[in-house]
Amino acid sequence: MTTSDEKTGGCQCGAVRFRVEGTLGDASVCHCRMCQKAFGAFYAPLVSVRDAKLVWTRGTPAKFQSSNAVLRGFCANCGTPLTYEAPDGVAIAIGTFDDPASIVPKVQWGVEAKLPFTDTIPGLPQHDTLADTNAAPFLKTLVSHQHPDHDTDVWPPK
Repeated sequence: MTTSDEKTGGCQCGAVRFRVEGTLGDASVCHCRMCQKAFGAFYAPLVSVRDAKLVWTRGTPAKFQSSNAVLRGFCANCGTPLTYEAPDGVAIAIGTFDDPASIVPKVQWGVEAKLPFTDTIPGLPQHDTLADTNAAPFLKTLVSHQHPDHDTDVWPPK
C-alpha cells in the first residue's frame, strides 16, 4: 500500500522492485544519444529522486558504467532500464513506476540529438492494439508474464 508521497515500481519481470518515499524532482525526457541507446528508444523519460528516499524492495539493479560519470541501472534478468546515476543524484525511468501517468515530464534535455520525427508522433494515426486485424487473433492468445503494476509478496506466482 502506498501513500500520496510514496510511489512504487519495478522492472518488467518483477525481479527488481523499488519504493520512493518523499517528493520526486522534476521529470524530464533526455534525447541525448547515450540515453537513446540505454533505453533502446527515441528518448529516456526520467524523474529525479535526489530529495526522496529510494528503497530497493526486491532485488537490486545491475549496473553499466556508460560514461566516466554515469552508471545505468537495469534488471539483469529482463533488461528493463531502471536508473540513471550521476554525481548530482539518481533518476528513475518513469515507465517503471506502477503509475507512470502520475509523473509528467516538465523539460527536455539533450535536444541536440533529438530525432527529427519525434515531434510528429502525436499527429500519427492512432489505433487500439486489437484494431490490427492481421495480428488480433495472435494477440488474443497472449498470456502476459509481466509483473503487475503493484507490489506482490511473491513473484513469479507459484
